[in-house]
Amino acid sequence: MSSTNICSDRIYLGFDFSTQQLKVIAINEDLVILKENAVRFDEDLPDFKTTGGVHSHSDGVTVTAPTLMWIQALDLLLDKLKADNLDFSKVAAISGSGQQHGSVFWKKGAENGLKSLHSGSSLCEQLKDCFSVADSPIWMDASTTKQCKELEAALGGAMHLAEITGSRAYERFTGNQIAKIFEKSPSSYNNTERISLVSSFGASLFLGKYAPIDFSDGSGMNLLDINKKEWSKDCLNACAENLETKLGPLVKSTEILGKISKYYVEKYGFSPDCEVIAFTGDNPASLAGMRLQEGDICVSLGTSDTLFLWLTQPKPALEGHIFINPVNSDSYMALLCFKNGSLTREKIRDEFAGASWETFTKSLKSVPSGNNGNIGIYFDVMEIQPLLSGRFRINKEDQDVPKFNTAEEEVRAVIEGQFMSRRVHAENLGFNILPKSRVLATGGASQNKSILKVLANILNAPVYIQDVSNSASLGAAYQAMRGSLGHTCFNEILNKTSRMVRAAEPDDSTVELYTKLCARYKQLEERVSQS
Repeated sequence: MSSTNICSDRIYLGFDFSTQQLKVIAINEDLVILKENAVRFDEDLPDFKTTGGVHSHSDGVTVTAPTLMWIQALDLLLDKLKADNLDFSKVAAISGSGQQHGSVFWKKGAENGLKSLHSGSSLCEQLKDCFSVADSPIWMDASTTKQCKELEAALGGAMHLAEITGSRAYERFTGNQIAKIFEKSPSSYNNTERISLVSSFGASLFLGKYAPIDFSDGSGMNLLDINKKEWSKDCLNACAENLETKLGPLVKSTEILGKISKYYVEKYGFSPDCEVIAFTGDNPASLAGMRLQEGDICVSLGTSDTLFLWLTQPKPALEGHIFINPVNSDSYMALLCFKNGSLTREKIRDEFAGASWETFTKSLKSVPSGNNGNIGIYFDVMEIQPLLSGRFRINKEDQDVPKFNTAEEEVRAVIEGQFMSRRVHAENLGFNILPKSRVLATGGASQNKSILKVLANILNAPVYIQDVSNSASLGAAYQAMRGSLGHTCFNEILNKTSRMVRAAEPDDSTVELYTKLCARYKQLEERVSQS
């Protein structure tokens, strides 16, 4: 389909059921953002008595969110869009994202309620009795350690589970949450007709019937075989009885699920031809919103540093997560999170650069690439990969030293050490730097061109910066358009409207240097982990 044939006034909506709020972005066919709005759970829906959008339980590990809160938020958000004069009749397609690993338990007969929605009453009023579990388990929950151990044991170990599902067992992952409910509350489980993720739950509200789980968000459950793109029988059987029936089918992340429910046509004026595209998880939607392509890597330089990777040949490991790619289901995406991000950089700035970013930057630029052979590993808080804390300084003779010779070398060491760590762990999951690879940098440190120059050299790829606020809801809007129009047409539009700014280029002279240094860094990180 050629972009010249696209109706000029089509609108695409992307919803994001996140932890603290429900957000929406409306875009046109030129990818221009037309409207943004949000409902903040704590402030706008105080009757649910959430803090940060959740209920933290007295045991210190159980964290849930009231399912009806999300439905009432959708009622309120649609009313806000109506008050903002959004022309619902021009909405061609909608999609959405949901906080990953959250789950919704529909009670038996609930789908009849979805199918019989009428415009004379709110969604919340009509669906208030449709759930067998009133408070939904979410990603912050850490109460399923027992179930995680049992799942890994049943599947022959953590590594074998990761090879099947893309991740070792994690407390927040949905399979383990289901196993806990099956064990602790069998009556609730037996009264459950369908289990949705927060993403497919959102799609179900718009579709007027149960929506399938998409491949990408389904990859974050410890239940989906990411190689076969189907539920793993062994994982299902290890978690609960009759689970496949309750989960339903799987679909591509850009699948057209059907037309919007007549409830929205009658109440808000949506076109009856408006398509509902599969909803996905917030992390996969962010990858779509940041416009990653094959061989690209996104580095978010925030309080924690997070990497999104586009992979073709993944290598599951005991660290990080591998999901089926939401943009192209024949590819994969990986997610890596590092706790020691900007706070660690700021501590080194305060200690060795007089608490000044200007001095920090001058120090960084004053030391040559490779830091005279010195390597620093700075884990001020317990790191995730590897599971390690402490500061480790190694000189060019591979000797541990209490400090480097100059403050400038300390500054260079924290930046080089962090970025070498990112490259090493990305490569552990199967990431390869391609001739066309790009690095998309976001977060606070992405404003520092000298830091980006080091990033470009260590990853041997040009670095781009882009304003990607609300990337999950923006990515969902892109997915709505991509699913409705098809990949070819969408990519044609995407290529014409790129807003990325090229911020740093790699130097040919540092390629061999950092290839060797990264191999050395990997060995040193393993050494200090074992000491």
